[in-house]
Amino acid sequence: MEFVSSPLDSLGKAPLVSVPDNLGEQFFMANERTDLMQGTLELLILNTLARESMHGYGIVQRIHEAAEDLLKVEDGSLYPALYRMEERGWIKSEWGVSENNRRAKFYKLTSKGRKKLEAERANWNRISKAITKVLQAT
Repeated sequence: MEFVSSPLDSLGKAPLVSVPDNLGEQFFMANERTDLMQGTLELLILNTLARESMHGYGIVQRIHEAAEDLLKVEDGSLYPALYRMEERGWIKSEWGVSENNRRAKFYKLTSKGRKKLEAERANWNRISKAITKVLQAT
């Protein structure tokens, strides 16, 4: 079995490790690193922007802080997600000046984005409850 890792959204940083299963056979698994489920990055961005408008670097920093640096969001994932979300009307952007006096694009949640955030939160809660039930049943 081969795991493919990409510089997308992930929890922590670690290489693949070989570990024995309960039958003594070796298999590979990620050590403290798991790719995020599809759509999770958008949920995190929407939730982050629900508080205030922010530039891309600020969004990443807020997510890292909230996740106690266990969650790593790569630029190669963040900016395409922001562009997609802007095209869908969930966020809007405008140029401004960052706290370092640099020109930066600031992103703000739209009313359509707030509705999407509510729907995605409900979906996340539903999925996590279902996964918890499966894990407790085995």
